[in-house]
Amino acid sequence: MDPVARSRSRRRALQAVYAMQLSGANARDAISQLAHEQANEVADLEYFEDLVRGVENHRRELDEALAPFLDRGIAEVDPIERAMLRIAAYELRHRVDVPYRVVIDEALKTVKRFGSEHGHTYVNGVLDRAAAEWRAAEVQSPRG
Repeated sequence: MDPVARSRSRRRALQAVYAMQLSGANARDAISQLAHEQANEVADLEYFEDLVRGVENHRRELDEALAPFLDRGIAEVDPIERAMLRIAAYELRHRVDVPYRVVIDEALKTVKRFGSEHGHTYVNGVLDRAAAEWRAAEVQSPRG
């Protein structure tokens, strides 16, 4: 697992999920549109596809799980931040092989790069609270 490739995969996944939100495209179409760029960047194509498909397949569950940590409806969250929250929620809930701190750190870096000026602050607050509940044992662990 190459951390740089995974970071690139998350950035591409953000683009794909964002596009899906705006256009209503499905994961297959979004993946095919970005897969060529993904391969050229030597990113983790398998991880990229898992993130995009995971958000598509679990979107309702992810949105419901995020709801208690949001101060507004998910549809009212900035589209970039919404896409990143869905990706990070998928990782926190379904990719327990990825440490929660890595998920949050990567989400914040990505939102700082593509989101609104203070979007990372909002995303950080939501994900910190979500991780504390969804990964309580890991968060409370001395190694957490």
